[in-house]
Amino acid sequence: MENKLLSTKQAAIYLGVSEAFLERDRWAGARIPFVRIGSRAVRYEVSALEAYVKANIRKSTSDQGICKKEGR
Repeated sequence: MENKLLSTKQAAIYLGVSEAFLERDRWAGARIPFVRIGSRAVRYEVSALEAYVKANIRKSTSDQGICKKEGR
């Protein structure tokens, strides 16, 4: 199965966040994996976005997930 690549704008729409959110994430260490094509183009794999969403599912606002175990 082919994994589609999304632009920053498309990925932002997919996640329901702003493009600036994704740009800041890349600058700060990229919690959301991305692909760099050439020197400027940035793309996101749909499967990576889905994995990011699944990894960040919480049951309550006090649920800090894995980060809590890591002491962050």
